[in-house]
Amino acid sequence: MDYDPAPMELVLVHPEIPHNTGCAARLAAATGLRLHLVEPLGFSLEDRYLKRAGLDYWPLVDLVLHPGWEAAAEALTAGSARPLEERLRLFTARGGDSLFATRFAPDDLLVFGCETRGLPPELLARHPGRRVYVPIRPGVRSLNLANVVCLGAYVALVSAGLPLPANDGAHEPLAGAALVRPPDRARRLPAP
Repeated sequence: MDYDPAPMELVLVHPEIPHNTGCAARLAAATGLRLHLVEPLGFSLEDRYLKRAGLDYWPLVDLVLHPGWEAAAEALTAGSARPLEERLRLFTARGGDSLFATRFAPDDLLVFGCETRGLPPELLARHPGRRVYVPIRPGVRSLNLANVVCLGAYVALVSAGLPLPANDGAHEPLAGAALVRPPDRARRLPAP
């Protein structure tokens, strides 16, 4: 299998809105976290809004595609010293532990569901103690996926004691980056 585990990884399960996934890809580029997309997706990797949201950072994105959750779980288990069940952090608007009270580990998997339905109920039911939520006021159904991915990733990095990217405010564009498309960066892992 062509997969090496990385410290802390982002997993989007069945994302539907290309802009949100593009924002997650830009975050992955900025933090060095690997981004996994679990199919089916609600858009094509050729979508212009996906590319636009990721801007010219696609060359910096370590993007892995999985044909379904079982394939993703198998790949994410490979090479890890900890069992998958201990590494999962299932972000949901429906209960669990507050993001700000959760103790993250350096090899945790930050898992986010699709924009309209969240994570599959069977996944949440199988791992009830791994749920993480962002506190919001009553009457608000949920937050935008891209916002939760960003907030969750930075809080998890700090909590796990992982180094944040060094940034002095300088920016040098990557040569040829504008020509790189999301499908050019994707590694598609096979079904088990």
